[in-house]
Amino acid sequence: MQIILLDDVEHLGEKGEIHEVADGYGRNYLIPQGLARVATDGAVRQLRDEQRQQARKEAAKKGEAEQLKEELEDMQVVFTAKVGEDNRIFGTVTTQQIAVELSNRGFDIDRRKIELDEDIRFVGAYTATVDLDYGVTATLDIQVIPESG
Repeated sequence: MQIILLDDVEHLGEKGEIHEVADGYGRNYLIPQGLARVATDGAVRQLRDEQRQQARKEAAKKGEAEQLKEELEDMQVVFTAKVGEDNRIFGTVTTQQIAVELSNRGFDIDRRKIELDEDIRFVGAYTATVDLDYGVTATLDIQVIPESG
């Protein structure tokens, strides 16, 4: 019996794959559990259409991520901080602060997707890596300057 997997099944395959299984395994376990359906011509055609639509959606989202990457890499995020001895700032600049600053500029980036190359504890230039999904990462320039006064 040929079936289309509706969910990942251990030792058999992943969602969307077509497999040949024993009649009893398909009828008595996979189909009643909602893990598979019979692979009729119409069901296979529908599966292929859904896969094509999903691929188009993912390509569009990856294109949006690439565009966002370009916008992020063209900007510089500047923070002002109180400075002590040896140009050391009081506290650190965190990924949360970076996310808030990006949000103020119209970019909705989760702080957990921002990774600092090093702790920001001194005045100077730094870089951060932003994971934008779909395998796209952007490098963000960060500048820390002393507060005047």
